[in-house]
Amino acid sequence: MATLFTRIIDGEIPGTFVWRDDRCVVFLSINPISPGHALVVPIEEIDHWVDASPELNAHLFRVAQLIGQAQQAVFDCDRVGLIVAGYEIPHLHVHVIPTTSIREFNFALAGNATQEELTIAADLLRTELRTRGYAEVV
Repeated sequence: MATLFTRIIDGEIPGTFVWRDDRCVVFLSINPISPGHALVVPIEEIDHWVDASPELNAHLFRVAQLIGQAQQAVFDCDRVGLIVAGYEIPHLHVHVIPTTSIREFNFALAGNATQEELTIAADLLRTELRTRGYAEVV
């Protein structure tokens, strides 16, 4: 049975995408810790990050870095942090979260984003990624 993330990747469930290449996608969290909270998800269903190939992990973290740089440019944040928890959904994903404090790294603080909020954040990120030369994956 396909994971929730595979169903989002395949378009069965809506997602607000900001990146898609041949190995991964990036879409915004519907339960963000902060505006612009993104998930970097491999297209291949892999449950745990330690089971992914070193090449795939390197690609995911490179994409997470590019997303983080775009987040720094468009959101009011001091740092961009990463979380690879792996408990919520059995499909590897990297949380990329714009933050102003380490106290924000708490899933209990996550809210529910409206589609309007997701669209605004995604438009900002896509525009910044295009400016940085990544139009082919946006």
